[in-house]
Amino acid sequence: MRLTDLQGKKLGICVSGGLDSKTVALRLKEAGCDVVCFTADLGQPDETDIEDIRERMAPTGTETIIVDLKHQMAEACFMMVRAQAMYDGGYWNTTGIARAVTVKGLLGPMREHDCDVLVHGATGRGNDQVRFERYTNTLAPEFGVYAPWRDPTLLEQFPGRKQMAEYLQAKGIEAKVTKKRYSTDANLAGLSHEAEDLEELTTSCLIVDPIMCVWPHDAPDEIEDVTMRFEDGRCVALNGVAGDALDIMQRANAIAGRNGIGLRNALESRIIGTKSRGVYEAPGLELLGFGLRAVYQTTMDRRSTGLFHNMSRLIAEQIYDARLYDPGGRAAMAGIDVLAAHATATVKLGLYKGNLYFKSLTDCPASLYNPADASMEASDGLDPASSQGFVEVLRCEALAIASAGQIKWGETY
Repeated sequence: MRLTDLQGKKLGICVSGGLDSKTVALRLKEAGCDVVCFTADLGQPDETDIEDIRERMAPTGTETIIVDLKHQMAEACFMMVRAQAMYDGGYWNTTGIARAVTVKGLLGPMREHDCDVLVHGATGRGNDQVRFERYTNTLAPEFGVYAPWRDPTLLEQFPGRKQMAEYLQAKGIEAKVTKKRYSTDANLAGLSHEAEDLEELTTSCLIVDPIMCVWPHDAPDEIEDVTMRFEDGRCVALNGVAGDALDIMQRANAIAGRNGIGLRNALESRIIGTKSRGVYEAPGLELLGFGLRAVYQTTMDRRSTGLFHNMSRLIAEQIYDARLYDPGGRAAMAGIDVLAAHATATVKLGLYKGNLYFKSLTDCPASLYNPADASMEASDGLDPASSQGFVEVLRCEALAIASAGQIKWGETY
């Protein structure tokens, strides 16, 4: 859609209260559009008071509706932990999952206010343009989608942040361009830091001032023990205190963050085919994910584990590519739910300067581990002599391949 296509439409703008948001809202109002602004409360740790967004947007003459989606965001975090859904390079895709929650959570209130076009401020070079639009297309196909930073009219008028600030100042709205070393996107799951100086691979990740975490070298000098209770692949208690998903995520973020857990430098492969460099913080996800992996290792057989890894990777890519609600993603999640149904145990970990140490796993009724079977010492477990026939069966195949000339000594790696 272009600016000229918006006449007679009611627009729901996704805003953060920043320079871009104010510029777009005011410019669309000046174009004669009927505008309502919406903000998703995702438990952003970089917002001391999310209600301030209303005040920051007020000078544009628009109404801003803040939608509380913290519980939905927490459940999405638990889904990612359950699926072990880490993307390219093994990091938790905190921004990708937030877009799924945001669009799904804002479409209902937009409908209630008779909006028929969703407006987003994503650029034409990144992933978020795809996420905002594809989720809108799939969840509300009757909605139009307008991306002002792909519209030639607005791009010509506002080629940079300097022009946005001058435009707002001319309208009597306070605005200034602050030089940043990088930009940050935040929610309950974590933070992504990217752009500006971080675009150069010669720039150390240590320029980032973590918000949820500390760098490991700044963490305490003693190990902090943490106990997690998982039931059916879901953390139900942390350090012996039960809680819902939001409560546990908030506490896990605090515990892991102060110990330098969950900081990751990533050079990821974008949806549109380019590479993007970022520094991610995801302390709570890393803590809970590590703990649940210990339970999965105890309760899954080898073939189940292989299947799980395939489905986990698919879900991670579905989240990244804005396909979480597609049939493939839902089918993979249903399969993971079957395997996670046995993941019940209490796990104790030690946290120290960015490291996670396994300490114990108890109360696991579905455990497949029998120390007597695996012991190198004499025990009442598996009789070592009974393995003779099994090894001979494997020998038969190995000799057949070798005698057929399919394996040659000089050609082996």
